[in-house]
Amino acid sequence: MLNQSLQENVFDMPPQTDIAWCPGCGNFPILRVIKGALADAGVDQRMLTLVSGIGQAGKLPQYLKCHYFNGLHGRALPVATGIKAANPHLTVVVTSGDGDVYGEGGNHLIHTIRRNPDITVLVHDNMIYGLTKGQASPTSEEGLVTPIQPRGVYVDPINPLALAISLDAPFVARTSAGEPQHMRETIAAAIAHKGFSLVDIFQPCVVFNKVNTYQWFKEHTYFLDDDYDPTDRMAAFARATEEGRYGLGIFYRTDTRAVFEDEVGVYDDDKRPLYERKPQVAAVKALLAMKR
Repeated sequence: MLNQSLQENVFDMPPQTDIAWCPGCGNFPILRVIKGALADAGVDQRMLTLVSGIGQAGKLPQYLKCHYFNGLHGRALPVATGIKAANPHLTVVVTSGDGDVYGEGGNHLIHTIRRNPDITVLVHDNMIYGLTKGQASPTSEEGLVTPIQPRGVYVDPINPLALAISLDAPFVARTSAGEPQHMRETIAAAIAHKGFSLVDIFQPCVVFNKVNTYQWFKEHTYFLDDDYDPTDRMAAFARATEEGRYGLGIFYRTDTRAVFEDEVGVYDDDKRPLYERKPQVAAVKALLAMKR
């Protein structure tokens, strides 16, 4: 336990770091658990890069001692794909919110799954926009009343797990901020899996979402059975589309898809990361000198 604790502490920022989340926010347990999951997965702090977009969840990389990139709203996934392609030796983890990944970044989510880079995407799903004061997000349930939807949300929420499974994402899971041990095991498994990994994390917003609370998530979730087979894609899709209750666990997992960095051809002859290679000055000059 001592060695494990020391590994987790490697990712700690100084105690005086000001964390700009509300007391009781579900982001706090996610932050604590991510440290342990990174240690469990054997991630070297020096070889870790966190990427986020905009939102309360997007602040998380600033509270860990590691490399990170905080990008534009909804644009974390293409940045993460580029970072991983430029240096495949890195462990690249995206940590952002449901509005950022499923809303503004929804199109990027679809095509990142299609490309299948070896990155892990952790979505803090509080079913609301927290940073911009409580309007409905893509996962807000029908009927939820917000300052922007005073008569209640009237459209069906997006189902991120069903979407990912339909696109044959190699690793699709759901966990909850109210289940720290389960969350830790799930995130560690996602990081260890090669290929695109999506983990949807139920995370209460204690200020702007008074419906989907810690208690609500406790009452509306269950753990997938031990004999559940995550390699059965059709069964996974059926579980993901259940109504009235939400499973927690690894819904779908496959190792059959080619990984983006292995297919782009940049590393066929030279296995070094791009930043380690000397620029081909002569080739560049010849290219610039070519007449169109």
